[in-house]
Amino acid sequence: MADIRVLIVDDHEVVRRGVRTLLELEHDIQIVGETADGVEAVNATSRLTPDVILLDLEMPHLSGVEAIPRILAACPQSKVLVLTSFATDDKVFPAIKAGALGYLLKDSSPEDLVEAIREVNRGESRLHPQIARKVLDELSHPADRPKTSDPLTAREVEVIRLMALGLGNQEIADELVIGESTVRNHVSSILSKLHLANRTQAALYALRSGLASLDESESPPD
Repeated sequence: MADIRVLIVDDHEVVRRGVRTLLELEHDIQIVGETADGVEAVNATSRLTPDVILLDLEMPHLSGVEAIPRILAACPQSKVLVLTSFATDDKVFPAIKAGALGYLLKDSSPEDLVEAIREVNRGESRLHPQIARKVLDELSHPADRPKTSDPLTAREVEVIRLMALGLGNQEIADELVIGESTVRNHVSSILSKLHLANRTQAALYALRSGLASLDESESPPD
């Protein structure tokens, strides 16, 4: 099995060195580069095509939240794992909405970081417990408007199930043999019908409502 190619993005050299030292001990992880700001991160991603980008949010020139969509545009197959000290709503939800697949705080254990890299590389979401509580708390507050009576179509159910498994738009398009623009349209329709703000809310809605299971061997209910 090929090594997981990791790019470390943090404006503090001591953090980059510490993370590199930790990850170099792992047999299945290869550090392909380090950068100190968001602009460099986008350029390095395009050049190095890493599997996982460990990304801080507070950086010069271009913040992590601003960098995430540019990183994913430069290398759609890369996965973003946020590693930061910030757990405030104004950091968490924009980062997740921008496309981060994982969100860890810097007080996480080395073991948690290594396992998170492996999970995100497999396309699975990984949230620090404090961040997961924030997401669930947000979902626990019902929208001001009731859910629309307009039901999801069969295709939209397929799309939201794959979203819940952590697949991005292009991966969903490949799985369903449709265009990526069609997937984007389906995602927009799903969010509108369910009065949800972002993909993470839609994925958690699918899991909580039984439309999807994290066990890919299970089929969604009829």
